[in-house]
Amino acid sequence: MSRLSLTFAAWDYDRVKPLMDGTIKPEGIDIKPIISRPSETFFRMLRHQEFDVSELSLSNYTMLRAEGDEKFIAIPVFPSRLFRHSCIFINKNAGINEPKDLIGKKIGVPEYSMTAAVVARGLLLDEYGVKPDSIEWFSGTQDGLQRPSRIDFDLPESVVLHRMPIEQDMGPMLETGELDAIISPNAPMSLNSENSSVRRLFSDYRESEKEYFERTGIFPIMHTVVFRREVYDANPWAALSLYEAFKKAKELAYAEMMETDALKITLPWIVAEMEETRRVMGHDFWPYGIESNRLALSTLPKYLHEQNLIQRIPEIEELFTANTLEVRG
Repeated sequence: MSRLSLTFAAWDYDRVKPLMDGTIKPEGIDIKPIISRPSETFFRMLRHQEFDVSELSLSNYTMLRAEGDEKFIAIPVFPSRLFRHSCIFINKNAGINEPKDLIGKKIGVPEYSMTAAVVARGLLLDEYGVKPDSIEWFSGTQDGLQRPSRIDFDLPESVVLHRMPIEQDMGPMLETGELDAIISPNAPMSLNSENSSVRRLFSDYRESEKEYFERTGIFPIMHTVVFRREVYDANPWAALSLYEAFKKAKELAYAEMMETDALKITLPWIVAEMEETRRVMGHDFWPYGIESNRLALSTLPKYLHEQNLIQRIPEIEELFTANTLEVRG
């Protein structure tokens, strides 16, 4: 039987790299890797369906499925997860001392519907009562990085969103005070510059995020892995084969972080970090599969619905291939 050749686009995360470099070979599949940053991968997949399989924004994917668009189908693999307390940056002179002070402010986002922004807004509403329509929103270039719109959406009139021209840059606008804050996965270039007027809203974000996890059990999911629908329909077995390969790749990443014969990761206390993370979050702190992630997977659609980015909350089982619904992470 000939092996199935699949193009696969993703960033070269430690938990994905073994598939990209051939260390892990999915049963019956030859991977043709395309390594690219998430924003580029998402644009190419969402706008042009360029790849057989790719990493994809979970918020954008959920938005499509909520509208009945079935051109992609996911497997419950999550190459990117991140707490988002750390991604809210403020101008020190904007009178913002706590989250509720964001009400009435001008806040920039690289892309309004990106998962990082959706999760941060959901956090601000759930934890601090800051509603999206209490803020004046701006989207556009940040420190020279442009994120072309990947998916279309409409917002109610109560939510004010200004889509800025390319030549306007939110990074300098935050530094000068034209914007009061930015919500972004990328720290503003001015954050660590001398005499910067920019700081994080949550200065001790690690402790804030740890407390949030211990209280809620949510480790937010940013990205999933999707097949083009026609590729999956012709080869449904490939979803389970890839899922198992992703699990093996993740176990290799864990093992490398715990290696003490000689440190493979350029961080002196990487083993201590692993031990502390497992103490707080459990041995498999980056789980795949639905059941281990049901709370996080149900929270994001709720946020999307509250933020008027979807009108229907899809069932979790709608989002993933039938043959991966009961697999364990």
